[in-house]
Order: sequence, then structure tokens, then C-alpha cells
Amino acid sequence: MATPLTPYAFARALRGEGVRISEHPNWQTHNRNHKGPWGPVHGVMLHHTAGSNSLTLCRAGTAVLTGPLCIGLVAKDGTVHLVGYGRTNHAGLGSSAVLDAVRAERTVPPPGPDAEDGNARFYGFEIENLGSGNDPYPTAQLAAAERLSAAICRAHGWSAASVIGHKEWTRRKIDPSFSMAGMRTRIEARLGLGPVPQPEPQSYEPFPGSAYFTPGRRSTLVTAVGKRLVAEGCGRYRVGPGPVWGEADVLSYAAWQRRLGYVGAAADGIPGRASWDRLHVPHA
Repeated sequence: MATPLTPYAFARALRGEGVRISEHPNWQTHNRNHKGPWGPVHGVMLHHTAGSNSLTLCRAGTAVLTGPLCIGLVAKDGTVHLVGYGRTNHAGLGSSAVLDAVRAERTVPPPGPDAEDGNARFYGFEIENLGSGNDPYPTAQLAAAERLSAAICRAHGWSAASVIGHKEWTRRKIDPSFSMAGMRTRIEARLGLGPVPQPEPQSYEPFPGSAYFTPGRRSTLVTAVGKRLVAEGCGRYRVGPGPVWGEADVLSYAAWQRRLGYVGAAADGIPGRASWDRLHVPHA
């Protein structure tokens, strides 16, 4: 049992465990706390999205299930996108027996009848995966899930027994589609290593100037930009992204600019330095 970490302490804990995070606008205050309490918290719950390109969905939710749907989305490349903080619509009702086991940090039993509000008791994270059994989890993605879980456990003084999957919380769910016992083994091993040094800040492609992005420009950098836009939920591609700067790239970048709060002519789809620096395009 614990009081939730402050957003600042939470982000610091993740960075301290070597988690690469992407902070989205107002994530620290985007939550469902007006619907009920968040805390005391007892553990971490992991999910898979059952879809791709799920960043916008995780932040906004649907007409039926209002967002945020999690605190963070673990992307395929291992980036943890922070989209909310506090009570989120991720867990729903679940088993009292499972909650008791998590509180006591012992092996969880098979889930019983749905009776407890998991949204109030767990940090929730979505892991981008189709959940079909044919969509692999890249090494970087599983490592990120391990690190973020360990970071929260370390901050609260919990063991790996405090980390469960949605499928262990309720009979209604099957996610995540990997072994939670195996994930807990990884987390426990990481906790035994002690805190890891904070990694050096990652370097990104420097801004090449707005004039670089002319129609027909061919470059691996164009592909890298497109991939980052897709990862941020701003992709407007029917095919691709590819190496030639074109209309779909402009539409996608304009969506990114609007996400950052730009309007009108400022969201023209042509990269500027400020929006470029926040996109974090890796070296092409």
C-alpha cells in the first residue's frame, strides 16, 4: 500500500532506471481523478493494446471509454509515451483475492469474481501489440516494460510480485500476450542489481532547416521523420512512410504541429525548429 508518486518523482524514477520517455502535453494532469480516488496504490498492471498506432487512442479513449486509458504506452522501439497520470481507464473491476495477494506481495491466485476497482489501485501501462500471437514483442519493448515496472517497484519498495497482467486481474481479459511469470522474473533480477546509472541523453538529428523539406526530396531522414510521426500517432500515410517527401508527409507533420498546439498557418506541415526538436528524430 502506498501513496502514488508525484508526477515529477515518477518521471525521475523511470529515467533513473534507464527508461526512455516521451512526455506528451499535460500528461501530469490528464486523468480521471474526478470519477473517483487514485490511491492508495498497490502495484503495476501491464496490458497489450490489441492494435497498432494506439497512441491517440490511449490518450483520448473512445466515446464509450473515455481516456486516458493508461499512464503510458510502451511503443515497439521501447519508448514509453507518457499520456496521463493518475486514475486512468485501464483495469476496470477485478478480483478481491488477486488484490489481496498483490497487497501481501505473494503469488496471485486465479482471478475470482469482479469486485474491486483496479483503476484506483494500480499504475496502468499499455504495450503496443496486436495480441494475435503473430506480432512479436521486440527486445527493446520488453526491456522497457521490465525497466518501468522495476522503477515503480524500486520507488515504492515493492517486489516484482506487485506487477501483474490484466489477464491475472479478471477473467474477462487475455492481455498481455506474454508470460507474466517470466516478466516478473526479469523484474526481480533487475531489482536485485540496484539502481542503474541514468543514461546519457540520447542525441537526435539536428534540424536541417525548413528549406530542406521540398516536394520530391529523397533521403533516409525523410523516412525517419515519417516513422516518428507514425509513432506519435500523427501518421497520415496510406503507404509508407517512405524516403520521398510528399503530400502525406506534409499532412502527417501538420497533425504533429496541431498536437503541439499550433493552428492556422503555423500548422502548415513544414518542419520548424521548435516542433522538430520535440519530435526527437533519431539519426538516420
